[in-house]
Amino acid sequence: ADVHEALLAARLGPRVPAGQRPKALVELAAKISEAFGGRPVNPDSPPSVVRALAREGIEVPAARKYLLRGIDHPAVGPLLEYKELSRLFTANGWAWLEEWVTDGRFRPHYVVGGVVSGRWASRGGGALQIPKVLRTCVRADPGWKLVVADAAQLEPRVLTALSGDRRLADVAAATDLYARLGEALFSGARWVPAADDDRDDRARAKIAMLSAMYGGTSGEAGPLLGLLRQRFPDAVSYVEHAAQAGERGERVRSRLGRTSPAPSAAWRALTGGSAADEAAELKARRASRGWGRFTRNFVVQASAADMTAVMLATLRTRLPAPAHLVFFQHDEVIVHTPAALAPQVAQAIEDSVTEAARMLFGPACPVRFPMQTAAVDTYADAK
Repeated sequence: ADVHEALLAARLGPRVPAGQRPKALVELAAKISEAFGGRPVNPDSPPSVVRALAREGIEVPAARKYLLRGIDHPAVGPLLEYKELSRLFTANGWAWLEEWVTDGRFRPHYVVGGVVSGRWASRGGGALQIPKVLRTCVRADPGWKLVVADAAQLEPRVLTALSGDRRLADVAAATDLYARLGEALFSGARWVPAADDDRDDRARAKIAMLSAMYGGTSGEAGPLLGLLRQRFPDAVSYVEHAAQAGERGERVRSRLGRTSPAPSAAWRALTGGSAADEAAELKARRASRGWGRFTRNFVVQASAADMTAVMLATLRTRLPAPAHLVFFQHDEVIVHTPAALAPQVAQAIEDSVTEAARMLFGPACPVRFPMQTAAVDTYADAK
């Protein structure tokens, strides 16, 4: 908590009463107004920012950061900085510190299986979205270490195991699956990228895989997915069959049997009868494809949640005392351990992942599930 308070003071200035802006935000707001010719602009109000830019002859639909970054105007720099510091102040400032940190420990309310796919959620506190700027505040006690372990590209590997795609299993043997997938996809392929596309093969391979798991087909995603289907038909067929089941209104299941929810009665009414006209038919097709995209991803994401749940349960039985789990989000765990036990903890994590894969996919599963593990003094050092 002391490190967190020092960070807030350094970035925002002294603490202020509720309802007031910290010193850093006051100064940035003044710079923003000055950049707009001295006219008052409320940087907390997107419409105010949009109107101020319009007066300068710059039309933007919203005041989002990605839109502002492409604008050449003296107000953009302080606006972007204001947004960053305002987010820190409102989401993880002094009020957050008082509510969620007790005796130097962040104590969020986890909701096990809080997402329909079985992923964990949290109720308040933002436990699953700790920003990078705060990770330096997450520190091991003296003489202890944080062993931070992050599963490398977990969901593509889970899809590989689910589908039994042997060619993709060979790709998954690499620690960086996307880099190896890029080599496998584009080596000898007749692929001509768009003139304005400066992405490398790894980035394109990632787009192809995410398109398979999430159903993206717009822009370059469609052709890349087609190439992935040619090279790895078993993996792509697995998620496409799940998508087709969803389009028919059927339910799909994870590896351990978690079942997707049924579509609503309104969905069935929309997609189940004869369309009155072309517009109604188009609406029905869109609804059908939308639910298919949900079931396409469900089988992978829910099975990945199955695997992490088994891994966590196994890890708890393997950790040497007094090491203990202190944090978990989706495919990442943090263990707080005496420094001398850090190598044992890292091995326990690796063994737990191996055991979870064996329990879910059988002892002959050919897919590798590497964990990127680091023993560090602060969470920030692991990234």
